Order: sequence, then structure tokens, then C-alpha cells
Amino acid sequence: MEWTVLDFWIVSAGILASLSCALLGNFLVLKKMSMMGDAISHSVLPGLAIAFFLTSSKASFSMFLGAVVLGVVTSILTQWIHKHGHVDQGASMGVVFTILFAIGLVLIVQAADSVELDPECVLYGAVEYIALDMITFVDLEVPRAIVVLSLVFLLNSCFVLLFFKELRITTFDTQYATSLGFNSDLMHYALMGLTALTVVAAFESVGSIIVIAMLIVPGSTAYLLTDKLSLMILLSMFFAILSAVLGHFSAIFFPPFFGFPDTNTSGMMATLSGVIFFLVVIISPRYGLFSSLLNKTVTRFRVVQEDVLSIIYRTKEENNFDATKEHILLYFIHHPLWLSIAMKFLEFKKKIDRRGDVYFLTAAGNSESIALMRSHRLWESYLSSEIQAPYSHFHDTADRLEHIRDADIQETLDLEVQDSEFDPSGKKIPPESKK
Repeated sequence: MEWTVLDFWIVSAGILASLSCALLGNFLVLKKMSMMGDAISHSVLPGLAIAFFLTSSKASFSMFLGAVVLGVVTSILTQWIHKHGHVDQGASMGVVFTILFAIGLVLIVQAADSVELDPECVLYGAVEYIALDMITFVDLEVPRAIVVLSLVFLLNSCFVLLFFKELRITTFDTQYATSLGFNSDLMHYALMGLTALTVVAAFESVGSIIVIAMLIVPGSTAYLLTDKLSLMILLSMFFAILSAVLGHFSAIFFPPFFGFPDTNTSGMMATLSGVIFFLVVIISPRYGLFSSLLNKTVTRFRVVQEDVLSIIYRTKEENNFDATKEHILLYFIHHPLWLSIAMKFLEFKKKIDRRGDVYFLTAAGNSESIALMRSHRLWESYLSSEIQAPYSHFHDTADRLEHIRDADIQETLDLEVQDSEFDPSGKKIPPESKK
């Protein structure tokens, strides 16, 4: 591929649009208003039509201003309906943008002979053709879209930097922000106004559908990786740049493999943004599918080990003989394969030992088993006092809850059962171990 000036302008426009959207998108995601961008992008249509009727001109500035005004009106009406109409945020968005979009369609039909509206451009923009509309800016010939998106990105950056503290507080807790003297409504409408401005600025380059992906996906991707707002913003900007750059290259390189010369650049930018999101969904260390599966497996393996220790301890306590593997399997509720793995691991960790076919607890294993029995019998005593049911009704529940051995929970249970020495079945509750 030969890199041309046109490629540079296309990638630059994609990066600026993605960055401008990502900066504000983080707060939309955290405020659970992700679809506000969708609402605004649909409701700017009557703004375009009204601007044409008032000015009888298709000049970019009048169209831009009309779209921004309707975008702000959308956010104001949405918030008003949400507050005074007693409906949730999503429903208020749906009411406003569908009505405004319908009004826009009616107005466009009335002006169909005078207004040229390309449906494809509305859906996914025309970033490939931005070089056809050049203006002089600081003695340089640059695409008008680049200038507009640069100014919007600068405005959004200044807004986030100057009001970061206010945005952080009002985003997470509006009532607390109000008690501290922050005007939550003002910050909300400022954010919504800039969102409208950003959506309209990116509308021509990437279209009404793709701009939604640029608003939401980078922030959502970053949210999977961190709980720190400042880092989330930086990560979202990184993902925004990555998806814009890779999207343009993918639009050029991948289609030939399927027999096509190329494809829509803005569409591929959104596609790559989605690909990055799903990769993070899989590999995210805290919320990813792989880490979730790993955590569940580790937790289950711990529970299996503790069940083995508990069975060996109870066998010795109740029957006064050591357990064989067949005896353990008789009370074992997991898959037999887990038992073989757990017993080998417990031997390796020197928590159990074997003499022939008989297994017994080592000092370390016995100490952990006593802690499990204490937890089990505390839970039994607590459930007995709260439920007032026969012992058999909550024994199995206590078997599952005994694995929850957080120190604070154990202390609370101890207080709740009033330091009872025996569980409902008359078995002694082991004392808390002194470390």
C-alpha cells in the first residue's frame, strides 16, 4: 500500500472523531446513559431541516447549528421527561428521539426537491471524501471536517480537564455532589450539550450509526480494565486511536481476500472497535470471561479440598476411625475426578497423609478442618436461631456456607449465637484458633 495524503486525512479524521467521542463517552457509560448518543444522532434530523427552511441554504454552518440546537433540546427533553414523567432514562430517550426523528422525516419529505440527503452518508458518513471540502486554516489547506473535529476535541479536552473533579462527583453520586455545593444539573446539561456538539461534528464524517460506537465502545472497553476514572479515560483514548488506525488499514487490506476492492472506512473503524472490546471481554483480568472462569475454577477447587478435609475430620470424630478413599467418595458431592486431583494436591501440600488405603490429617490439615467445623457449626446455630426449623432442614445449607470463613462474618456469627458452645445437634463448636 502506498500511503497518500488522502490516507493521512482519513485516519486523522477518524482519530479526532473517536477521541472526541471517547472523552465524553466514559461519563455516558458511567451515568448509564450510553444510548443518549443514539438519541441525539437520530433527533438532529429536524434540526437540519429547520435550518434549511429558515435560511433557504444548505450552508454547513447553518445546518451544523440547527443540528446542535436539536441535540441539546433532545438532552433537555429527555431529562425533563425522566424527572417529571416518572419514567426511566431509557424510556424517556425513546420517546424523545423517535418523535423528533419522525418530525425530521416529515420536514425532509416536504423539502425533498431542495435537499439532497444521501441515506448512506447519514448512516456511516463519508470520511473517504473529506478532502473534497478543503478550507484555508492557519495558511494551510486542510479538510473542513479536520478543523471542526480538532476544535471539538480541544473543547472536550478542556472541559474534562477543567471540570474533572465536578464530573467525577456528579457522575457517581449526584446527591453527594449537591450537598458539596456542585450544580449537578448544570454539569449534566453541559455534558449533554457537548455530546450533542460532538455527535453533530462527527455526523458528516462517520454517520449517525458509527458515531454511537465511537461514543460508547472505547469507554466500555476501558471500564472492563480499570475502576479508576482517570486511567479509564486514558485507556478509552488509546482504544479510540487504535480502532481508527486499524480500521482504515483493515478497510483497505481485508476486502481483497474476499474479492472486494475495499470497504467503508468508518464501518471498519467501528468493527475494529468491537473486535477490541470482545478481546478485552475475554482477557480482562477482573471482568473477563477467562478470568471469571479461572476464578470459579480456583474457588471450586478450594471448596473441593475443604470438603475432603471435612469428611476425613468428621469420620474420625464421629466414627473414631480413619477414612479410606472409598469412604470419602461415599460422602463426596463433586465429580470423582475432582476427588483424585484434590487428594493428590492435599498430599502435596502436606495437609493429609496416607498409610495404605487409609487417609488421615496432618497438623496443618487438622487445623484447617477445625476452622471449617467451627464455621459449619456457627452457621448451623445461626440458621437454627433464625429459621426455627428442625436441624435436618439447614444442615446441607451449612455445608455450603461453611466455606465462607471471612473473619468479620465469623465474628458476627459468634455474636449472633451468643457464644454458644454447642450446635443444634449437640456437637461442640471448636473455639477460635489463636494465631
